[in-house]
Amino acid sequence: MEAILSVIITTLLPIAELRGGIPLGVALGVNPWLLLPIIIIFNTLIFFPTYFIFDFVYERFEHIEWVRRKRESIHLKGQKYVEKYGILGIALFVGIPAPFTGAYTGTIAARLLELDWKRSLLAVFIGVLIATAIVTIIVYGFLSGFALVNGG
Repeated sequence: MEAILSVIITTLLPIAELRGGIPLGVALGVNPWLLLPIIIIFNTLIFFPTYFIFDFVYERFEHIEWVRRKRESIHLKGQKYVEKYGILGIALFVGIPAPFTGAYTGTIAARLLELDWKRSLLAVFIGVLIATAIVTIIVYGFLSGFALVNGG
């Protein structure tokens, strides 16, 4: 149970997310059939507080000219991509397991671009599935290669 809790906490951390949760779970010996659904559920759940608290926070700072200009700039730049790629763009952004991409930043991007919360949630969920697949393949691929090199 302690290993599961560690995985959940790591998965909820902004920079680590599932990129940290999956390797940690594997290192702690969590069964993959339990690990991956937990990762997917908790990484997707990040969406709700991030999406809905963003408005609350923005309302507190929107009177600052720089904040308002920055939001408008992001909205204008991102709008063409939203029109071209729709939620697929957000899903791919979340799905690339790189620093500063993931459920948190994808959710904030969706909110800044004023996407509907239901479509945004779907995009984040799809992105989490993509990232989970990529990270899982990398982690287990690395372990398989390591075992081959060490005669295991």
